[in-house]
Amino acid sequence: LWYLAPGKVLLDAVCNHLNLVEGDYFGLEFPDHKKITVGDVRPKHVVVKFVVKFFPPDHTQLQEELTRYLFALQVKQDLAQGRLTCNDTSAALLISHIVQSEIGDFDEASDREHLAKNKYIPQQDALEDKIVEFHHNHIGQTPAESDFQLLEIARRLEMYGIRLHPAKDREGTKINLAVANTGILVFQGFTKINAFNWAKVRKLSFKRKRFLIKLRPDVNSSYQDTLEFLMASRDFCKSFWKICVEHHAFFRLFEEPKPKPKPVLFSRGSSFRFSGRTQKQVLDFVREGGHKKVPFERKHSKIHSIRSLATEPTEPNSEVPKQAQPSASLTLGEGAESPGSGQSCQQGEDLSGATQERSPALQRSPAAAAAAVAVAAAGSKDADRAVKAVMEEEEEVVKDRTQQSRPQPQQPSTGSQTGSPHLSELSINSQGGAAPTNAILSPNLSPDTKQASPLVSPLLNDQAGPRTDDEDDGRRKRFPTDKAYFIAKEVSTTERTYLKDLEVITSWFQSAVSKEDSMPETLRSLIFPNFEPLHKFHTNFLKEIEQRLALWEGRSNAHIRGDFYQRIGDVMLKNIQGMKQLAAHLWKHSEALEALETSIRGSRRLESLCRDFELQKVCYLPLNTFLLRPLHRLMHYKQVLERLCKHHPPSHADFRDCRAALAEITEMVAQLHGTMIKMENFQKLHELKKDLIGVDNLVIPGREFIRLGSLSKLSGKGLQQRMFFLFNDVLLYTSRGLTASNQFKVHGQLPLYGMTMEESEDEWGVPHCLTLRGQRQSIIVAASSRSEMEKWVEDIQMAIDLAEKSSDPAPEFLASSPPDNKSPEEAAVDQESEDDLSASRTSLERQAPHRGNTMVHVCWHRNTSVSMVDFSVAVENQLSGNLLRKFKNSNGWQKLWVVFTNFCLFFYKSPQDNHPLASLPLLGYSLTVPSEAEDIHKDYVFKLHFKSHVYYFRAESEYTFERWMEVIRSATSSASRAHVLSHKESHVY
Repeated sequence: LWYLAPGKVLLDAVCNHLNLVEGDYFGLEFPDHKKITVGDVRPKHVVVKFVVKFFPPDHTQLQEELTRYLFALQVKQDLAQGRLTCNDTSAALLISHIVQSEIGDFDEASDREHLAKNKYIPQQDALEDKIVEFHHNHIGQTPAESDFQLLEIARRLEMYGIRLHPAKDREGTKINLAVANTGILVFQGFTKINAFNWAKVRKLSFKRKRFLIKLRPDVNSSYQDTLEFLMASRDFCKSFWKICVEHHAFFRLFEEPKPKPKPVLFSRGSSFRFSGRTQKQVLDFVREGGHKKVPFERKHSKIHSIRSLATEPTEPNSEVPKQAQPSASLTLGEGAESPGSGQSCQQGEDLSGATQERSPALQRSPAAAAAAVAVAAAGSKDADRAVKAVMEEEEEVVKDRTQQSRPQPQQPSTGSQTGSPHLSELSINSQGGAAPTNAILSPNLSPDTKQASPLVSPLLNDQAGPRTDDEDDGRRKRFPTDKAYFIAKEVSTTERTYLKDLEVITSWFQSAVSKEDSMPETLRSLIFPNFEPLHKFHTNFLKEIEQRLALWEGRSNAHIRGDFYQRIGDVMLKNIQGMKQLAAHLWKHSEALEALETSIRGSRRLESLCRDFELQKVCYLPLNTFLLRPLHRLMHYKQVLERLCKHHPPSHADFRDCRAALAEITEMVAQLHGTMIKMENFQKLHELKKDLIGVDNLVIPGREFIRLGSLSKLSGKGLQQRMFFLFNDVLLYTSRGLTASNQFKVHGQLPLYGMTMEESEDEWGVPHCLTLRGQRQSIIVAASSRSEMEKWVEDIQMAIDLAEKSSDPAPEFLASSPPDNKSPEEAAVDQESEDDLSASRTSLERQAPHRGNTMVHVCWHRNTSVSMVDFSVAVENQLSGNLLRKFKNSNGWQKLWVVFTNFCLFFYKSPQDNHPLASLPLLGYSLTVPSEAEDIHKDYVFKLHFKSHVYYFRAESEYTFERWMEVIRSATSSASRAHVLSHKESHVY
């Protein structure tokens, strides 16, 4: 008996068999568009092919290597069938990448032999020399990288992903219609003569053989309100209409549309609706993770290498299938067919028909495919065993991976540091085994970068720290229980971190500078002589604090009455009075920061030195941040003393010293208040400048940074993710570059003077949507949530008000800013400039490496935003200390030294380590306490949760638990503007 089922059942079975996570981009194709039933077509005569159905505008949105490989096979097939037309140079370059992925590195004899046996394009012989020449340039490129570069070139071709459908216009002229992610296209032959972007299309319909496009009213357009095209038959017309409906829903909607309710009596029109996940839902699903990595075999590749394991590109939280033992052979159906003669049973594009003439390399009989689908369930178990060594607990952490190829310099001698094992050299799986660093997946979007994504790094597993058990509870209970003791201990733990930060400048940076004669002597004498006295002073300060804590705990001098030393105010008062003698050095730090940035602008050698130093593991924050650390530390002393004064009653023996020390530090902070605000803004502008491409004069007097974050911009290609940067005079929007530098390319600027803003969800049908109307340009943007939109609305309105009060017009940011006199509707569907040729050249160049774990990249991956208000609050909320950490599915707890700063948790094996093992950016995480159902049964435990990632942390006391909750909450939820303004008025700085 034959089983009659919808095509989706077969499609799902194929995707499951291939372990294809991003199967929503694919569909099934057969040569005749009629429904397949037992009565009219015998199943043995039907060839159903698995093909690409939706071609995204940017191949970097494909987050799995397997998906990119299948797309590369589709490009290869389209080339061979003549559907992907291009000039000879592009064709030769495409084929050279295919050859690299199939036979590996260049060897002229092997190349020519391979090309003689395999025909990738008609008239290939004429291009053979050029193909061989291009292939010579790809030495060392893995198959995964070749796929990436192939798609990078193909996506810029006009016929990429285009399936032509024959039609006639009103005058009877023969044309071809096509649908893409941007809208509906009109071709004459293979030349595009018109395009109707989705934003311009109001309604699509068909009536018998007539296909109708109703446009939005536009006074500047010469087109009629409704366009009409005549197709070969009603079935062809309806099929093309369904393809258009699916493309619009997949690329433009946030979620699957709800089915139309069936009428009670009469039905009018088609009830067809797109069913399945939209592209946004697919991207969100893959980013959340939770699916297992599976091996797959490149059927056409003769390369048996693990190189792709170290360079595999992917998005954060995506699980990348590795090339391992064969588990599923992957092919795409081949065959030749004239455009428009076949339809997909899933209402997909017109794709190739069935033919018996197929390349032996791609041959896979329908019977074999059916058998493979039948045993998919059994095969998946073998696949699970094959990837048993893959990390089951993926921690979303940041680490400098550029050190995999960059040697770490020897630690300069400081007299106060001890060696410690560098666990970051290992990637450790959940079974406790270790793997070499070069086996770590490097999930950056571009394989050229050889860097990992800023949100994935080696797992901190059970070997990162000793196991603990219930004996630790008893040991902790022997410590003093007074809150003042834990406040004093916080001074000690944060002072350790502060000393390490000072050593980044006094030891590590000074050592790097001394090896190269690139820093002017005046700058050198301005930086290091003003930091070394501070390092010496705070080394002694830390010793005094730790001696006092030892007495407080009763660990030494037991003959002395303990309660006499159960205080910290006297130590604080003595050392804060000593700090006042170093005030002259503190005043020099802002001058040093400005001088360093000025010297970097004037010296390429110094710029290269500082950039290379920032790539070292020890420089876990931007270099200029360390220059401001002494000013930040004064605020921490003030906060600690405020808590002590609030805790102690006036009659307490320590109250008088604490109050006197608070008065002294408050005076110092007040004197540096203005400098601190100025320098924080100055530092942030220079940090942002390193993340941007195409900015002429970002850092100018009077400019203030307000907010940065990810928004979706509505254009002709639909909603596209963009990074926005808001200042007090201008709003910039950028896209993430595909370069090794990981920078963001500026696409446009909107001066805030004269700008208006309005919510436009109803007008555009997009949730959390805003229209920003400038004097020269308007754009439509959408936030990821209502709360995100409200943050942007508040800050943009404040920035507009500031711009209105300013008499100076905002200077141009971009090197070339062409005038834009388009209407808001035209601006909304304007094509982005990354499609130009210069972007193509840039993306293929190997540029200098750049830090990929900056706050800009974290906001991009988490689809959120952060403001200068949040940065100011983050400066106040810094903490260090030991925590016990547990994964969701692990049994024991690990002891780690944890530093919280810059919205991040940095993990160390011990406080003596010179650089973090890894880090966890907290933007987007939720902070809670475990529920009873989670079966933790320990005191002082808090929980961090982001999508599928769950971590438990355990503090040693109620006070430290509350402090960790307090500072982490500041990073997981934005502060209100009123909070910071009130703090500024009380001279927090």
